Amino acid sequence: MTVKYKVIERGQPGVAGGGDKKFYANTITNGELTLEKLTKRIEKNSTVGGADIRAVLYSLVEVMQDALEEGSIVRLGELGSLRISISSTGETDEKDVTMNSIKGAKCIFTPGKELKHMLKNLEYEKVD
Repeated sequence: MTVKYKVIERGQPGVAGGGDKKFYANTITNGELTLEKLTKRIEKNSTVGGADIRAVLYSLVEVMQDALEEGSIVRLGELGSLRISISSTGETDEKDVTMNSIKGAKCIFTPGKELKHMLKNLEYEKVD
């Protein structure tokens, strides 16, 4: 299977009028794998029923949220790991960095060995 991409033009971020524009490859998505579809695929490959699979997946989300809020890294074996990352404004003095300096948070996913290997071996197809 190949990853399809198209070419897009982008300007320089933060420059009025876009500055120098360049062309970049941008992936084209092909639908999505919803929790319902994921459950059905797992159900085909195991002896566990769909209701039990959904229960475990929903519980996994809740437990992961709790762990991330506590500041833990969530390690999911060969799948990879999740951690919280924050961004903040820069202050001239250390004591000026407060909770109000924090602009936002995001969840960082780091793929495990198998996913990293898959990413290194992808094939690509250009689409007009």
